[in-house]
Amino acid sequence: MNINDFLQIVIEKEGSDIHIIPDYYPTIRIGGELYQLTTMPRITAEDSERSLLALLKDEQKEIFLTNRELDLAVNYNNNRFRVNLYYAKGVVCGSFRLIPSTIKTLEDLNLPAVLRRSVDLRQGLVLLTGPTGEGKSTTLASIINEINNKYAKHIITIEDPIEYIYPVSKSIISQRELHQDTHSWSASLKAALREDPDVILVGEMRDFDTISLVLTAAETGHLVFSTLHTNSAPESIDRVIDAFPPHQQNQIRNQLSVVLKMIVTQRLLPKQGTTERVPATEILINNQAISTTIRDGKTFQIGNILETSEREGQLIFEKSLFSLFQQGLISRETAFSFAIRPKELEKFIKVKHL
Repeated sequence: MNINDFLQIVIEKEGSDIHIIPDYYPTIRIGGELYQLTTMPRITAEDSERSLLALLKDEQKEIFLTNRELDLAVNYNNNRFRVNLYYAKGVVCGSFRLIPSTIKTLEDLNLPAVLRRSVDLRQGLVLLTGPTGEGKSTTLASIINEINNKYAKHIITIEDPIEYIYPVSKSIISQRELHQDTHSWSASLKAALREDPDVILVGEMRDFDTISLVLTAAETGHLVFSTLHTNSAPESIDRVIDAFPPHQQNQIRNQLSVVLKMIVTQRLLPKQGTTERVPATEILINNQAISTTIRDGKTFQIGNILETSEREGQLIFEKSLFSLFQQGLISRETAFSFAIRPKELEKFIKVKHL
């Protein structure tokens, strides 16, 4: 079994992922759909273990055998892949995600122009949220690269693993990879505050320590970007607050109400009649009304604020779904299957047909 052969297929088929799981055929994802490559032999446990472990350096192999899972990046034929190795039923498996070699602009990604406001911020917290595989890293890379091209700043990224490689431009960029360049998220964040950063990108806010340090960095004059695996802006706010013990939550609400600048929730939806996907977004831009609801613990009111403040750049997720449906880019069934608030989507559709 030659891993490079599989990576070449992903590139040629313009896929996004390939899965190596013993007893199955190699499986590729194209346009969000999985296809088993039945013209190839099924993968054996022996082939999978030998080929996947061969990707690792000795230190990485030790970490993988201890933790039973590992994130890393591999390069093949001028292309970069984000890789997760893991054990399932006692055998070694791997998932490979193709990272595009060029960083697309927000326009290329068909994302709302209001996201560009984050490029010009001097400090505060910007969150990109959504499930795994919904384009958060790609959107963040686009924003970071716009800062890179527009301003002379020191940008520090902390990633697991490093995904996009930024070109040399006006900014200077220090990209740090977990396990290779630093031992932990919290250690690297503490160190980052002493490395004269203007912008900090934290690949993911995974635990209490990381979330706490991200808020501190945003509060002390830095522009911080990070991600959460949440499905809406209100849920993202609740997730941050709930990471803290009850006696600290009032303090964190006050802190978050000040440092938060923007939350972008993103999903990639199947484009009607094609194998492509199109982004749907929910956008929260912190203002007086949002800040007050966060401070008062009334995040359930945020949906109404987003819906009634569209002129300010706010966007409720269902309005984004409705717009894609109205343009014929997604089907009605797709719109409702992804809706967070189906009644709101139904309301938009009914108003349109009155």
